[in-house]
Amino acid sequence: MESYRTKGTCCREIVFVVDDNDILTSVKFVNGCSGNTQGIAKLSVGRKIDEIINLLEGIQCRAGTSCPDQFAKALKQYKAKKQENSADDKAETL
Repeated sequence: MESYRTKGTCCREIVFVVDDNDILTSVKFVNGCSGNTQGIAKLSVGRKIDEIINLLEGIQCRAGTSCPDQFAKALKQYKAKKQENSADDKAETL
């Protein structure tokens, strides 16, 4: 389970799970507009994280971001961390 503290939105945190195939299996938005964040969650679960990022990144609401945009940022951060860990694992086996 991953957690991301949002910036500039009503939602304060996004908690999500991604499986080994980079498919989102669950997501929960803490605070924010309940109907909107539930809709984002339902439309996102079962999709590859790259697809979600492409769909949601850059959506504006206020303060130059939105809950969907923050979710895209959370997934990008997750990907970067996963790639970094993978590179570290490969270096250890050499």
